[in-house]
Amino acid sequence: MERFTAVFERGEDGWVVATCPEVPGAITQGASIEEARENLKDAIRLVLEILREDAERDLEGREGVTRELIEV
Repeated sequence: MERFTAVFERGEDGWVVATCPEVPGAITQGASIEEARENLKDAIRLVLEILREDAERDLEGREGVTRELIEV
């Protein structure tokens, strides 16, 4: 299981903004830190899923490419 850094900042309107520096584009908010944390977990999953799908598309039809899944 990989670990990520969550950064929480109080927004001007009282909402908590959450970002993950290791996953650009993973940004969300919540009414509380707890809600923002859960929303950020979802945002990280979605960004990584989209990146994986994009990578799969880029590899389609390419010859001489070895592909395998690894765990970190």
